[in-house]
Amino acid sequence: MRRWIGRLRRVARPPENRSEGRALILLYHRVADPRSDPWSLAVTPGHFAEHLEVLQRYARPMRLQRLSQLLLNENNLPDRSVVVTFDDGYVDNLHNAKPVLERYNVPATFFLASGLIGQEQEFWWDELDRLLLQPGVLPASLTLSVDGGTYRWDLGEEIHYSGEAPISRHSLYYSLWELLRPMTEGQREGVLRELQKWADAEPAGRSSHLPVSLEEAVALAQGGLVEVGAHTVNHPALKMLPPALQRDEIVGSKAQLEELLDRPVTSFSYPYGSLSAKIVGIVREAGFACACTTRSRLVKRPVDPFKLPRKHMQNWDGDEFAKQLSRWFDG
Repeated sequence: MRRWIGRLRRVARPPENRSEGRALILLYHRVADPRSDPWSLAVTPGHFAEHLEVLQRYARPMRLQRLSQLLLNENNLPDRSVVVTFDDGYVDNLHNAKPVLERYNVPATFFLASGLIGQEQEFWWDELDRLLLQPGVLPASLTLSVDGGTYRWDLGEEIHYSGEAPISRHSLYYSLWELLRPMTEGQREGVLRELQKWADAEPAGRSSHLPVSLEEAVALAQGGLVEVGAHTVNHPALKMLPPALQRDEIVGSKAQLEELLDRPVTSFSYPYGSLSAKIVGIVREAGFACACTTRSRLVKRPVDPFKLPRKHMQNWDGDEFAKQLSRWFDG
């Protein structure tokens, strides 16, 4: 028998009418087992199933919209309420995550970047992973000219490896991530094409790392457990955009998803957790009911429904996830 079952049975559930209930919004990205995972975005299917089993036994899973309504209407919030969310819209959300959610009858919200649905290339941060952190041989140095500046990195003697990626490659990965994140889509694509040539890599990405297609996005939204929320059009860091483009990204994502899914889209998630008072105002004016950040804390009153915090999930087994859950609620 799993160790976490015995431990959590000793945690008594508070009464349903507790006036100062505490809630958690969990942030997942992928349910997969990739070779490398520099941002710890993936939870394996087996561990994800254990997470949901813990939630079913010892928490109160609920829909994001239900949570936002309770917060807005000042109704009693059931203690240990938990909402499951996913950002970005990886294809494994449909094929690996949704079947497990259905098995345990746990609702979830999937935030999709509308302009990336159906693209036949990896998310840009995964493309960096493919070019830099996978086994193989790379040139000894890299020089890039970007926006009037020249950048150079040396890989030293670690130009080839077959096991874990060496430190020099991880350092290069994170440096390039910082450089590419504030760029426009066009600028970033230009740099990635240069990197492909430098690494002598095929332009085609890994099917396991793609976003959902148009048909898969529709399939993901089907059924009574899933809500689809907006995650902008192109997944930019919103604070780095001028106000007009901020509005285009936010309003456009809502309109595109509603047209695709033929249903209202009422929740939003800020890419990279990038937000400001002006951005929150645009989200509110666009007609969303709530929005999620990446700030790591419990949800309890008073809280702005357009700045809902979330806890980032890692690839914990059930025992460790139970420890984390107990620490968050009871610590």
